[in-house]
Amino acid sequence: MHKPDFHIFVCNSFRVGGDPQGVCNRKEATSLLQYIEEEILDRGLNAMVSSTGCLKLCEKGPVVVVYPGGWWYGEVDEGKIDAILDAMESSQPAEELLI
Repeated sequence: MHKPDFHIFVCNSFRVGGDPQGVCNRKEATSLLQYIEEEILDRGLNAMVSSTGCLKLCEKGPVVVVYPGGWWYGEVDEGKIDAILDAMESSQPAEELLI
């Protein structure tokens, strides 16, 4: 396996014990995982997606973080994902969406 250019983390509010709780999970963050994965493939981006435990920004959920840039995005939906991925294609953050 080669190293991806980007690693996208999607908060799914998992707590100790594995129970999904919190804002991100209730706001359908799980469905964002599949959408991001499909868009990455369609766009040919060298990126991977991971679900995370709570990122402690519940008031901004769903939260997405993109590395290596360290770009944090809040209240993410499919429309914002499109803008984030558009910016990633130029190796830039979607500045207007950063938190």
